[in-house]
Amino acid sequence: MSRIKFMNIEIDNLTMSETLSSIEDLIQQRKNAYVVTPNVDHIVKIESNEKLRAAYSEASLILTDGKPLIWASKLYRTPIKEKISGSDLFPELCKLAASRHYTMFFLGAKDGVALKAAENLKKQYPGLDVVGCYAPPMGFEKNPEEIDKIEGMLKATQPQILIIALGCPKQEIFIHRFRNRLDVPVSFCLGATLDFAAGNVKRAPQWMANAGLEWAYRIYQEPRRMFKRYVLEDWKFVRLFFKYFDMKIS
Repeated sequence: MSRIKFMNIEIDNLTMSETLSSIEDLIQQRKNAYVVTPNVDHIVKIESNEKLRAAYSEASLILTDGKPLIWASKLYRTPIKEKISGSDLFPELCKLAASRHYTMFFLGAKDGVALKAAENLKKQYPGLDVVGCYAPPMGFEKNPEEIDKIEGMLKATQPQILIIALGCPKQEIFIHRFRNRLDVPVSFCLGATLDFAAGNVKRAPQWMANAGLEWAYRIYQEPRRMFKRYVLEDWKFVRLFFKYFDMKIS
């Protein structure tokens, strides 16, 4: 069994190749599966958000997004094999979809972003079939007409892979609640990946990603929005690390 206990969640301790193999299995099983990629911010939010915690408890794959979680796992003496961030997984998904002829649907981001991302990705991965894109309005998850609209789009296009880019915790709570209505073999909660693919937001240089400094690059790009997340909120991760470390050794 690859799943291990880590702080306030469980994690599938997989390499990227093992992850892709598991994703192919989920597509074939057609059980309305969904995949989440926890990072420091998610760990902090899960501690106090019951709906997010419930979404994580039923996820089919829980992957590790962020070097700090890798480092923490080593200190816990339950080392996680590999960082599999959403932004690293997404290109591999597109490559897999193009080669296996799996269809994709992009849900989320701002108007025009998903379409631009699809356009760029089709050039990068010949044969990639993005069957639909939709940027829902603010508060759509509380609007029955919007949910009906999204359900109709997905039933009409029947994608095998749904990419949800709504940000945490909205994307995880949304797919946990509506996955059976949407009826897609596997959905991925991937945050800013469509912005990266569209070229609206640049990813951190590889050396910064390897050093666990992606958060600093994001603050540099969007200081007003990201300062609150990474500085004012995510310092709580340190406190949680010691809380669960004490529980582990007691």
